[in-house]
Amino acid sequence: MEVEQVLHMNGGDGKTSYANHSLLQRAVISTVKPIVDATIEELSSTLFPECLKIADLGCSSGPNTLLVVSDIIANIQNTFRKLNLPPPSLQAFLNDLPRNDFNTVFRSLPGFYNKLDEEHENKSGPCFIAAMPGSFYGRLFPDNSLHFVHSSYALMWISEVPKGLVTKGGEGLNKGNIYIAKTSSPAVFNEYFEQFKRDFTIFLRSRAQELVPGGSMVLTTMGSINSKDPLCIWEFVGLKLHDMVLDGLIEEEKLDTFNLPYYAPTTDEVKEVIEAEGSFTLQNLEVFRNDWDSYIKQANCGFDKNARAAVLSTDIRAVGEPILASQFGEEAMDDLFRRFEEDVLDHMEKEKCQFINLVISLTKKR
Repeated sequence: MEVEQVLHMNGGDGKTSYANHSLLQRAVISTVKPIVDATIEELSSTLFPECLKIADLGCSSGPNTLLVVSDIIANIQNTFRKLNLPPPSLQAFLNDLPRNDFNTVFRSLPGFYNKLDEEHENKSGPCFIAAMPGSFYGRLFPDNSLHFVHSSYALMWISEVPKGLVTKGGEGLNKGNIYIAKTSSPAVFNEYFEQFKRDFTIFLRSRAQELVPGGSMVLTTMGSINSKDPLCIWEFVGLKLHDMVLDGLIEEEKLDTFNLPYYAPTTDEVKEVIEAEGSFTLQNLEVFRNDWDSYIKQANCGFDKNARAAVLSTDIRAVGEPILASQFGEEAMDDLFRRFEEDVLDHMEKEKCQFINLVISLTKKR
């Protein structure tokens, strides 16, 4: 499986599109906003760039894509007003894999620019937005060219499925699962952990070359308390796929040889890689957790359990359908997410499952 070809959210603006089903990601961006604000204010006050250059890695498409850029522009304007200085211009690079729906992003730019002018009465510095397709597990930008890097809900997607999860003879090491689960062997965990360490090291090394000395990053990723039993929502998707195997709807071999390119690290695992790579100072590492349906309750307090399960099912489908359909077929998706919707919240309550979010604040050493 070529990850860069199949790892993307559902494009467009249809009923299962990511653009219409990214409420969880929006809630997370909102929660992390004070940390981003504090970082931008510190950068603006110490570096005084004429043009502040930022990158949003794993931007996807839809209304959230330009939300961080909009927030940063407002923050810059407020910071420089306090300093009694004209605000700098802003150059923002939106990065994701080449199969991302960049066309939807581009179509939204004229309206975005018009809204900026109205909200800031043409008093903010000029803003220039460009796309930078490619994997962030490698170089994307010239040396010392960025002041700030942001990433939200992207780093848990690793560069490839660990090769050791399928033997040379084609036998799956993680049978019946699509990610680390209760029934996974220690060897499965080790394969995933080693892949995460390789990828995160490359990520940090690449950003260290691209950021100016003193430049900063705020990275938000799915994490876990115990990475050997992460109680991940993808484990539950795997359970529903296994049910479909038992019902003769999916070939067992297809499930046994499929694994997601995904890893939810613990705080200790994140710290270990940062310290070993050595280019960054860890300013802060925060953890916040929510029930799987908390964000739906907050946005739609009148929704009952069935309605929340329906929203959660469509939201997860918007993220996972392209890569799952590449293995199990488009025709299996309606049944899979119907089963998911029927049982997901009962499973959450029984297993006490939560989204574990890690917010990592880093500064490049001078």
